[in-house]
Amino acid sequence: MLYLALILISAALITLINTAVAGFGTAVFLKMLLTVAAAIIAVFIIDALAALFARRLPERWFLPEARLFSVGKREIAFIRKTKINLWKRVVPEWGCFTGFHKDKLRSSSDSEYLGRFLIESNYGVLGHILGALLGFLILLIPQLRPLSVALPVALTNALLSLLPTAVLRFNTPALRRLYRRSLKASRKDNESREEQ
Repeated sequence: MLYLALILISAALITLINTAVAGFGTAVFLKMLLTVAAAIIAVFIIDALAALFARRLPERWFLPEARLFSVGKREIAFIRKTKINLWKRVVPEWGCFTGFHKDKLRSSSDSEYLGRFLIESNYGVLGHILGALLGFLILLIPQLRPLSVALPVALTNALLSLLPTAVLRFNTPALRRLYRRSLKASRKDNESREEQ
């Protein structure tokens, strides 16, 4: 709900500022409103295509221990400085589109589940980053000009794409620790069964 509110507030501000600069009038206002709406729709389509593209990539690239998705201590420290614990709960989780929800940890000891959780998180990271970057393609669409419309919409999209990326990245080290611990426990269980 917060995301929808941010999108609507951004759309209203971009429309009003552009209308004021261009000269108030009903025709100018309606033209700006339609341009802003078209830019938001274009960015939404780009985000969806980026996510679909990411999901089509080989799963082996997104495995739980994939180096590409490792998170360093400096990155975690930076994310903590953003006061992530205060805002991460309001960032929507779109697991409904992939059939895997990442808003709550269902098990902290099931290695198969934790592995899937990490894979889905890694897919999410790539999808959000691609969406943030590719959203700037709307700057190339002549109908979405002036730049004072396309650029603020692209920047808002980038911000709203990078927030869930930060949440996913912040959770990755802890998830990896749980995953490794669960793998060790599974191995011990298997070894004890074999001995009996």
